[in-house]
Amino acid sequence: MTETEIKKIVQEQRTYYYTGATLSIDARILALKKLKACILKHEADINEAIKKDLGKSAFESYMCETGLVLSEISYMLKHIHSFAREKAVHTPLAQFHSRSYKKPSPYGVVLIMSPWNYPFLLTIDPLVDAIAAGNTAVLKPSAYSPHTSEIIQAMIQECFDSKYVAVVTGGRAENTCLLSEHFDYIFFTGSQAVGKEVMRQASAHLTPVTLELGGKSPCIVDKDANLKLAAKRIVFGKYLNCGQTCVAPDYIYCERSVKDRLVKEIKKQIQKQFGKQPLNRENYGKIINEKHFDRILGLMDSAKIVYGGNFDRATLRIEPTVMDNVTFGDVVMQEEIFGPIMPILTYDSLDEAIRNINAMPHPLALYIFTNNSYVAKKITSRCGFGGGCINDTIIHLATSEMGFGGFGESGMGSYHGKDGFDTFSHYKSIIDKKTWLDLPMRYQPYKKLNNKLIHIFLK
Repeated sequence: MTETEIKKIVQEQRTYYYTGATLSIDARILALKKLKACILKHEADINEAIKKDLGKSAFESYMCETGLVLSEISYMLKHIHSFAREKAVHTPLAQFHSRSYKKPSPYGVVLIMSPWNYPFLLTIDPLVDAIAAGNTAVLKPSAYSPHTSEIIQAMIQECFDSKYVAVVTGGRAENTCLLSEHFDYIFFTGSQAVGKEVMRQASAHLTPVTLELGGKSPCIVDKDANLKLAAKRIVFGKYLNCGQTCVAPDYIYCERSVKDRLVKEIKKQIQKQFGKQPLNRENYGKIINEKHFDRILGLMDSAKIVYGGNFDRATLRIEPTVMDNVTFGDVVMQEEIFGPIMPILTYDSLDEAIRNINAMPHPLALYIFTNNSYVAKKITSRCGFGGGCINDTIIHLATSEMGFGGFGESGMGSYHGKDGFDTFSHYKSIIDKKTWLDLPMRYQPYKKLNNKLIHIFLK
């Protein structure tokens, strides 16, 4: 898409937004219902597109992408009236007689830039929140997942006029053009490197941003953990989508005395969940492209591989792999893995583990497996991270009842449910002052009586 075409889309959306057409709650509800019906209609097409891009099965696509989007739409339809309602607040005596309230208002024209690893979910989920809040939206899906981008574009064109919701496909050139435009809000999901560029470009227009990034999310396994259950849930979370999940457990940080037993249980669980030849399993996904395939292989240390390690370049598949006796100085610990490699590190004391985790950039997620409530409370209180689970992985993002997001190096802002509505809304603070009474004390010339009254009113 050319620069001129992109400019035209943004201008048309701004013109349309200023007509007030998106402000009606009924109009927002109608838009969400149209989107939901379209998703249901094209569910098989969505599954097929994701399969071509990432090798996901229909079950995994629904569980991790389509189903979560439908759940978010249903949640918004149920709560949109209460979310969009003006919220009355207490009025101080000094403002007598007035009504004070906060009015949720859409930002206007928003840009949503999404990644390739969950290409449908991470494009449409924030769109649901943006529509519910009353915005127009330009979607920019990833060029690395072209089949999913294509079905998204077709569906959006079927549902909406481009002056309301539009899709811009393409790569770096289109991203550059979009970021040079003046949007009222930018929502970006992707890498830290690109997130920094998005924030830099947004600063030219003082555009507020939400950044959903990533990082090396630790998975702590305490000596009191149920190791069999921990291994089962860790293997699920780590190797889901071949490890290409921003909240996947990046590395295991295990209490030294239980490490060998945990490794044994992890090996059992990999075989149980993926079989002895995962590269030949129909429902085992693939790495998105050869560039990332080679990057992941470069993180492997054959001397430390205790399970897996095989790969198939023709299908871009890498086995679920476990590396033992890893240290924080190893290559695999210098960047977010974003692939099916599980490094295992050990600690001797909880304070040591907390100190080492806090010495690293803030992760998007943190997981702790323990049956000791004191340990769980200490880690969740002392470590900085976006969100996480106690005795499970991944599932904290699969709810509309809690916001999802990071902080610091793992991002800023959150979404899902009410948090998503708030992200795409500006809350105007308004006082509706009545005209039948006008207290004279605030006006010049000030008198001694005014001084006494102002102290009474403002204490």
